[in-house]
Amino acid sequence: MRVPARIYATGKMLDDIGRDRSLEQLINVTTLPGIQKNALVMPDAHEGYGFPIGGVAVTHYPDGVISPGGIGYDINCGVRLLKSNLYYEDARNYLSQLADELYKTIPSGVGRGGKLKLNSRELDEVLAGGVGWAVKKGYGEKEDMEHIESSGSLPEARPETVFKHAKNRGRDQLGTLGAGNHFLEIDRVDEIFDEDCAKAFGLYLNQIVILIHTGSRGLGHQVATDYIRIMNKAMPKYKISVPDRELVCVPFKSPEGQDYFSAMAAAANFAWTNRQLITWGIRKSWKKVLGNPGGELSILYDVAHNIAKIEEHTIMKHETCNTKQKLIVHRKGATRAFPEQPVIIPGSMGTASYVLVGTHTAMQETFGSTCHGAGRAMSRHAAKRSVDAGKLKRELEKKGIYVQAGSIRGLAEEAPQAYKDIDEVVNVVHNVGIALKVAKLRPLVVIKG
Repeated sequence: MRVPARIYATGKMLDDIGRDRSLEQLINVTTLPGIQKNALVMPDAHEGYGFPIGGVAVTHYPDGVISPGGIGYDINCGVRLLKSNLYYEDARNYLSQLADELYKTIPSGVGRGGKLKLNSRELDEVLAGGVGWAVKKGYGEKEDMEHIESSGSLPEARPETVFKHAKNRGRDQLGTLGAGNHFLEIDRVDEIFDEDCAKAFGLYLNQIVILIHTGSRGLGHQVATDYIRIMNKAMPKYKISVPDRELVCVPFKSPEGQDYFSAMAAAANFAWTNRQLITWGIRKSWKKVLGNPGGELSILYDVAHNIAKIEEHTIMKHETCNTKQKLIVHRKGATRAFPEQPVIIPGSMGTASYVLVGTHTAMQETFGSTCHGAGRAMSRHAAKRSVDAGKLKRELEKKGIYVQAGSIRGLAEEAPQAYKDIDEVVNVVHNVGIALKVAKLRPLVVIKG
């Protein structure tokens, strides 16, 4: 171990985390060349590819390594929360109609393409410009960009570093939800914990909001696949040895490291644009069902879960000396939680989601990071074996949650019982002060891929 490992969890959670390879993977991460301060996992931790999901690992800039396993296959999987001006009482009679319209408008499911098919020049413009491209084309307002992490675009993106097969996989997937744990939810604000912060965020009790959870689709997955293959071949050249082959990495400033970082940034831009196109589809559906009385949908915030970024953080060198330095921050299933920034933590269909706010404590302890969701407690295979999807759908509807799902098997995989208790996860990060509770959301409509 080059640095300590740090775990945010209760004793009970630690028992659960110990049932898979998360802790072993966390210890492996501490051996990365150039790693700084400590390797972290959040209370939603579970086993991932090489790195645990719910993990944060920071390496020296520019002499540390970059690792695709520290970002994940679904590059810039993330969440966006849209706010309406309607109370639940105003919208309740339209919810099933809205669900049907959204399901019709937003393509979902494995490999599903959308109505927009880009030519090579247009796709390169998306990869280079992100949400700025979508706004220029009329798929959003300039104001939207002010409420998205990094304004929806990483400047390091170079479209030429994304290989042809990855581009072909993403060419018709903008504006699509995908499958797995991706979803759309119509929620109502169920509880307010911090009145002042909620007011500043424009949130109030019984307000209708919409949550979008998806990422870079096939394009991002292929970028990760392509560069893991390249890095596996390149590692011996740099004499890097890792305890697990899934921890594959190269020096950040090597040609392979620079190309991967640029391709990852391009995939991140694609993901933000995807959520922007979905927002455009939701706004159209909202207007069609509710008309002018429905008002406008504005973005509270959009945050990435799976990303690497160059950020400045202060690291204590010794008791009397703190230094601010540039670092390569890997967040894999972790949310940026800078002070005063909205932090959106999605739940799992039948359970709550949360809005929190980032803190200075997070800057000191976790490189400005917190948890990203409930975190899986059960594998997808185990969930499929143990959950009756039809019964689950009926149970959710009895609770007043209207469900639209492309795949009944997918619904079983993402059953609430396959996830940890979101309330316990959020309470951990709130109690240690790395993100503070602002509002709790209750699902009314769930659309699954």
